[in-house]
Amino acid sequence: MLDINLLREQPDLVRKSLQDRQMDAGVVDSIQALDVERRTLIARVEERKAERNTVSREIGKMKDPAERQAKIDAMRLVGDEIDQLDERIRQVDEDLRTLVAVIPNIPDPQTHYGKDEHDNQVIQMVGEPRTFNFNPLPHWDLGPTLGVLDFDRGVKITGSRSYILSGAGARLQRALIAWMLDLHIRQGYEEKYTPFMVRSGTLFASGQLPKFADNLYHDAEEDLWMVPTAEVPLTGMHMEEILEDASLPLRYTAYTPCFRREKMSAGRDVRGIKRGHQFDKVEMYIYCRPEESQQELEKMLADASQTCAELGLAYRVLRLCTGDLGFNARITYDLEVWAPGLGEWLEVSSVSNVGDFQARRANIKYRPSDGGKVRLVHTLNGSGLGLPRTLIAVLENYQQKDGSVIVPDVLRPWMGGVERIESQG
Repeated sequence: MLDINLLREQPDLVRKSLQDRQMDAGVVDSIQALDVERRTLIARVEERKAERNTVSREIGKMKDPAERQAKIDAMRLVGDEIDQLDERIRQVDEDLRTLVAVIPNIPDPQTHYGKDEHDNQVIQMVGEPRTFNFNPLPHWDLGPTLGVLDFDRGVKITGSRSYILSGAGARLQRALIAWMLDLHIRQGYEEKYTPFMVRSGTLFASGQLPKFADNLYHDAEEDLWMVPTAEVPLTGMHMEEILEDASLPLRYTAYTPCFRREKMSAGRDVRGIKRGHQFDKVEMYIYCRPEESQQELEKMLADASQTCAELGLAYRVLRLCTGDLGFNARITYDLEVWAPGLGEWLEVSSVSNVGDFQARRANIKYRPSDGGKVRLVHTLNGSGLGLPRTLIAVLENYQQKDGSVIVPDVLRPWMGGVERIESQG
């Protein structure tokens, strides 16, 4: 959430931010109008309360019963007006909070202007896409042939965008998760196992509500929401807390299944397992001092890149433009791996510096060791990596002419030493 003082003092900065993100900037005018009304109402109610206090003291000194009763009656009307003003202030405060809550973060100066994903910049290419002496199969042909991917039964039990991983396929997915968690622990992150359902307040704190309510799964009776990413509970862990300076930076990693309704991507990537309502992801998350967030962003990007490199996958790094930047982010780098069967680059990680945007919503601060005033922390998040797209890339890159798939060296300890996935048929 943006600081209301930023909207008061630098409204043009916020307007430009919205315009750069290809969004309507009219909300800034609405916020300014409400803010002016709020200040006017507060001045009026304070004036009337002061008047009531003054007259109340006078009433206590009055001797004439008729005059005293007249003043009491007049002050009763003033009291009614004060109640009405207080109610209007409460409503204006609520309206202001609602409007400010849907304004996205201000892009970092390093984030270049662009209208959409086509304006993202490739800033690094690592490795060469694998070449084959045969036509590589897409995973939706390769998986069923190996007997590790079952679309029909997935659709039967759940519906579209559902599938079942079987045998070595399920084990390969589990191996990827376990290996990535262990890698991130070696990189300096502490593993957390978090709830897969959270309260509304946790989703608001992480920036998912109210903007993305239609894309989330919600149990209205209990007011519990299925997590769309481990970023949500990892943000919620320290809501309403003041962290000690010496504890920073805090670096966490967590695995969760992720649940998204995919309403915004209806009709896209309907074949295969590239996009679904349920998927697995290993997340990295950092709390740090504001002056450290740039170097922590570089660390997180390097850590995600190492994950791709150790899997032996060709990948590229993109810096997102303003028009494709996520709601919370100031700056974001995407990592994409090459999938030869699909013939395309697949996003497997988004690494973002959020600044104090989430910390303000969640009220997460730290106490500087020099005894200064408590300050908001900065938060960062990144996938390390997302599945099933990483699984797709492994299957398609390591497929052999005979239809088998070689298991990458780093995953074999989690596969019980299995070196090759072959058809069991």
